Amino acid sequence: MEEGMDRAPQKKGEVQHSLGVRSVLSTPISLNTALLKRTLDLLVSGVGLVCLFPVFLMIAVLIKLDSPGPMFYTQIRIGQERRWLTRRREGLRVRAERRENERRNILSHGRLFRIYKFRTMVRDAEQSTGPTWSIPHDPRVTRVGRVLRALRLDELPQLWNVFRGEMSLVGPRPERPHFVYKFADKIPEYTERLRVRPGITGLAQVSTLDAITEEEIGRKLLLDLRYVRDLRFVSDLKILLRTFVVLMKKGVHLNG
Repeated sequence: MEEGMDRAPQKKGEVQHSLGVRSVLSTPISLNTALLKRTLDLLVSGVGLVCLFPVFLMIAVLIKLDSPGPMFYTQIRIGQERRWLTRRREGLRVRAERRENERRNILSHGRLFRIYKFRTMVRDAEQSTGPTWSIPHDPRVTRVGRVLRALRLDELPQLWNVFRGEMSLVGPRPERPHFVYKFADKIPEYTERLRVRPGITGLAQVSTLDAITEEEIGRKLLLDLRYVRDLRFVSDLKILLRTFVVLMKKGVHLNG
């Protein structure tokens, strides 16, 4: 995190996070922006699923030839909570006698959904470790998986999540319940990310590297909150363009 951030004066309306992250509380998202986003999501995901079907088949065959296991990988993630503002205003209280998992579900504020990806790791990669993030040069990643990850092709099946309305093309990346519960306890405004549909790509993804340390997580969270606070349709178009440029550069690097 940038040196001196913790010492910067806190402005009115800002929130100081436990990881040294500040953000201004989000403003309501306009109906026009929401409608434009959903229209773009439906158009791109629908056309993409049809036109990219041959690519899906080719990737699926390569995965099966490279390592044993299923072609697709599914995982439970936490998505948008459409009643976020109402719960926020009511100051939802959690009774001490409720079970821990119920308390966590309330704190998470999000709805569970199943995300789809092409499998890039060996089968049952987390069987012995439990929920954990991938690291650079992760030995669990297959040969085909490394290429798919580098070009973000493993994310293509999430077009189905976008078409179903569980995700958007652009938005904060959806996280697993284990990590949402963890950071919701540490960072008061972490669940603000859930005001909008999670995305395949986002401001944090085109601005930073993959987060591994808590400091990097804090930096990415700040970008997610900035996106939610200033959400505009033109911002989505810019992020999609930046995503395309980033992927083209990675493709040239791999070919070189």
